[in-house]
Amino acid sequence: MARSAESVRAVIKAYDVRGLVGEQIDEEFVREVGASFARLMRSEGADRVVIGHDMRDSSPGLSRAFGEGVTGQGLDVVTIGLASTDQLYYASGSLDCPGAMFTASHNPAAYNGIKLCRAGAKPVGQDSGLGVISDELVEGVPAFDGAAGSVTEQDVLEGYGEHLRGLVDLSGVRPLKVAVDAGNGMGGHTVPAVLGGLPLEIVPLYFELDGTFPNHEANPLEPANLVDLQELVRSSGADIGLAFDGDADRCFVVDERGEPVAPSAITALVAEREIAKEPGATVIYNLITSRAVPELVEESGGVAVRTRVGHSFIKAQMADTGAVFGGEHSAHYYFRDFWGADSGMLAAMHVLAALGGQDAPLSAVMADYTRYAASGEINSTLESAQAQTDRMEAVVDAFAARAESVDRLDGVTVDLGEGTWFNLRASNTEPLLRLNAEAPTGEGVRAIADEVLAIVRA
Repeated sequence: MARSAESVRAVIKAYDVRGLVGEQIDEEFVREVGASFARLMRSEGADRVVIGHDMRDSSPGLSRAFGEGVTGQGLDVVTIGLASTDQLYYASGSLDCPGAMFTASHNPAAYNGIKLCRAGAKPVGQDSGLGVISDELVEGVPAFDGAAGSVTEQDVLEGYGEHLRGLVDLSGVRPLKVAVDAGNGMGGHTVPAVLGGLPLEIVPLYFELDGTFPNHEANPLEPANLVDLQELVRSSGADIGLAFDGDADRCFVVDERGEPVAPSAITALVAEREIAKEPGATVIYNLITSRAVPELVEESGGVAVRTRVGHSFIKAQMADTGAVFGGEHSAHYYFRDFWGADSGMLAAMHVLAALGGQDAPLSAVMADYTRYAASGEINSTLESAQAQTDRMEAVVDAFAARAESVDRLDGVTVDLGEGTWFNLRASNTEPLLRLNAEAPTGEGVRAIADEVLAIVRA
């Protein structure tokens, strides 16, 4: 059936599909997405699609409907059932076939969505397939007159764990107590499979899979959602705390004092470890990441490449440059040895290896990777795209006389010199303007953020 362009493009975003279940996304809709995706993949030579889903109540039904769309176009389906997003990427890479992951990541329980990839976990974004799918849904997906595909099940959890342990060896680290908040998301499924049996004492929190998120939203980017983990780290005497988002493709780190570690610092640490294995290697960082990252990459003998925000863009840059690693401010971490895909678990393993390979506490280890004060992501709700554009331009005008440079790689990035800069960009998934600022001091960051927000929220 044909759909309105407005309704389709409200759900098919720059690098995934996401919306309210029952209002924007239902089984009929995802069945058509599955059919269109199958047509696209068949045109590129694929003959099967692997499908996984998270623990949301709507995920099993939606993933089945998507599979029906795929098989209705003559392609086979391999279902892996409950999975983290990086587990789905592992399946796509190891089985060498396109994949679809049903999750709305950190969004509330009422949402769901689809992350799509080509064989080898290669990205599918607006310019690399989602635009084609969007157009077909508006016009109506053509029927297929051949035989339907088949559906088989395959358990890849054990293989996923073995693959990650082969990339980062934790068998020789000193014994560590590790507090983990799974947020009732897929980390409760993958952490035991990956970290079990290692010299780690896991102190679990909210490992029960529950797509209603009864304890807190599975979005560790919001400081309120880290409070329980911080308290657990302090009360248990843990050496480190790990918090995963709903689909467990992102991991946030808390030190032994219960203090959050900036994702940019994690990016710098992992980058240094990867460059040590391959001197001169390229590392990708998005434009919101701390300027400490390119500085440290270059000091380590690597090549730093700046890119826009979003996993499909990062993955494309990884492929184009042959980068060994890439990091984002939002705690997405990408690895060439993991098919260029992101894995919060693999990043966590790098931090555990660095911590467990010496005697200093995590706060001392991470101090070497932190050089500037950052605002974190500050969101402002603006419903219309025009309002977002108008406010961004008003901000650029207000800073024009002071700016050393302004670029528009993603939103607007205004560099004020001497380590002070900010980026203001529209969210790809929500009606928000996102502000990130950095300066040498906390006072400087607060001053810049206050000035920008006064214009944005006027």
